[in-house]
Amino acid sequence: MPSADLPSGEPMIVFDGVEKRFGDNVVLSELNFTVAPGEHVCLIGPSGSGKTTILRLLMTLEKVDRGSISVGGKSLSHMEKGGKLVPADDKHCREVRKHIGMVFQQFNLFPNMTVRGNLIEAPTRVLGLSKEEATARAQELLDLVGLGDRMDAHPTQLSGGQQRVAIARALAMRPDVLLLDEVTSALDPELVAGVLKLLRDIGSTTDITFLCVTHEMGFARDFSDRVMMFDGGRVIEDAAPEKLFTEPGHERTQAFLQAVVER
Repeated sequence: MPSADLPSGEPMIVFDGVEKRFGDNVVLSELNFTVAPGEHVCLIGPSGSGKTTILRLLMTLEKVDRGSISVGGKSLSHMEKGGKLVPADDKHCREVRKHIGMVFQQFNLFPNMTVRGNLIEAPTRVLGLSKEEATARAQELLDLVGLGDRMDAHPTQLSGGQQRVAIARALAMRPDVLLLDEVTSALDPELVAGVLKLLRDIGSTTDITFLCVTHEMGFARDFSDRVMMFDGGRVIEDAAPEKLFTEPGHERTQAFLQAVVER
């Protein structure tokens, strides 16, 4: 599902009328948006507005209650069976999800594995790469993130480098789409700038489609092609960063940005 195989003009990500509930709580309500191939989109908004749920739906950690999601021209939420669209089974989800990488807020590295083990596990098991191929790719990526000499370390020995390993692990799957969930929130303040610069460098040198949940307004402004403001499970404003941050059109966006700046 490389983005090069998409027909011209077709979106990489499509949310069509998506609703997600947890009990009586409607987290996402009639959500519609698209992301173009290679586009960088940041999601901002107050806690509990549904931003991370969007990423969890794309990773199939949650399932939609209504509506549909497609990635790379293939339905992620549904599949065809007997001439009808039915909810996707695990096999179908795994196939589409191969091309989606995610960097989690809390890293989610395997603590019992070395850095090498963390980086080669999925490429060998899911993509079918040989151990030698996966290891060579892991070394390239560790060089990219500035940890080229830590292949045999364990994550707990990295003193601040775990997020960089998590980014390298996501890239090891050669994703068309990379999801970022508040990737700097668990970092010490002095490490944040380096990780954000790394992500900017990756974004400027690849054609990966990025969908980022972030509270770093400077990063959203510099990195994004578009910023979407969420509130109450809906997109209330969707604009280029220079427009949204300087002339927000919705009073809720104005209030949110003012509160963030004053914090």
